[in-house]
Amino acid sequence: MIAMQYKDMLNGKSVIRELSEYATARGKEIGYENVFDYSLGNPSVPAPETFKKAMIKLLTEADSLEVHGYSPSLGIIPVKEKIAASLNRRFGMDYSQKHIFMTSGAAGAIAHAVRTVTVEGDEVLTFAPFFPEYNPYINLSGARLKVVPADTESFQVNFDRFREMLTDKVMAVLINTPNNPSGVVYKRETLEKLADIMRQKGQEYGHEIYLISDEPYREILFEGVEEVYVSKMYENTISCYSYSKSLSVPGERIGYIAVNPACKDAETIVNMCGQISRGIGHNCPSSIIQLAAAEAVDETSDLSVYEKNMNILYEELVKLGFTCVKPGGTFYIFPKALEEDAKVFCEKAKKYDLILVPGDTFGCPGYFRMAYCIDTEKVERSIPALRRFVEAEYGSGKEG
Repeated sequence: MIAMQYKDMLNGKSVIRELSEYATARGKEIGYENVFDYSLGNPSVPAPETFKKAMIKLLTEADSLEVHGYSPSLGIIPVKEKIAASLNRRFGMDYSQKHIFMTSGAAGAIAHAVRTVTVEGDEVLTFAPFFPEYNPYINLSGARLKVVPADTESFQVNFDRFREMLTDKVMAVLINTPNNPSGVVYKRETLEKLADIMRQKGQEYGHEIYLISDEPYREILFEGVEEVYVSKMYENTISCYSYSKSLSVPGERIGYIAVNPACKDAETIVNMCGQISRGIGHNCPSSIIQLAAAEAVDETSDLSVYEKNMNILYEELVKLGFTCVKPGGTFYIFPKALEEDAKVFCEKAKKYDLILVPGDTFGCPGYFRMAYCIDTEKVERSIPALRRFVEAEYGSGKEG
């Protein structure tokens, strides 16, 4: 008999991927340049030259076994040393390589992190809106994901509901800032309040409550937004990072876990990750990609296009009558739909070749996500289509 839990998942495929596939098929009919595809968060800017040059040098000059052989189960030590040193320089931390575990992207990092601090039946809290893949990441580990309803006024933390849901069954809290899908960056005071509540409740319940911080958009911050490193706010933090967005290399599947040195059993948690890999097959990420990423550890792609695209869309959406919290980072924007059912709203948008993702899958019915990691020229060409859509389906909006 086949495993029914995975068979059942076939009936709940990713809405984002389905819309991306629709956009590709539509593009074959009318030319993809005429499809305003805001479905998939695939970085649109090239990787930095440093990364590309490092790859070429490794392929042409380095020992074949070094670049193509198995990496150590916890990651290549010189790579981890460079990552630790970079984090220490940038954020005033005191990591060593013993606090770093190399993973296949942030997904692999979360898969390991949750298994280090939960057992079957434990609960993990996250905050709507949230990345929908958190459901399989957490629930297939044996723990259970519980979603704190959104504060739709600001998309910061809904503290009233958080306090209600933070029971003694909760062993970890999973946050994502800058946030997919809202683009909101948690404020310092939000993180301080979150940490205070978790410390208080951990003491009350007699066990640590770990903070798993999902940080693939950490470098995509817009002007005037304070960069706050989550691990500085709370000692029992496990930081989950990916180079997918900062270096524009999502297909290379490389990231890491950084366990706060102040975290209880920090080095043990990293060593446990090596054992967890044996069970989930996430072991030994690509050696050459680890080595190349280490050469670009303090660099990013040119991320400025995302802020430019955000400003174009945000200003137009507000003019057209949408309610929208202005993003502080990422390459996503999350407006409220112009009717109650965002699925219906997004289906209507397809008639105008606008591919938008309904917010239901993110835990926020009535909203929709636009991933604006596309060329600015295409964003600008999408504006007339957006205007036609709103005019034809909902009236003229609040133009002027």
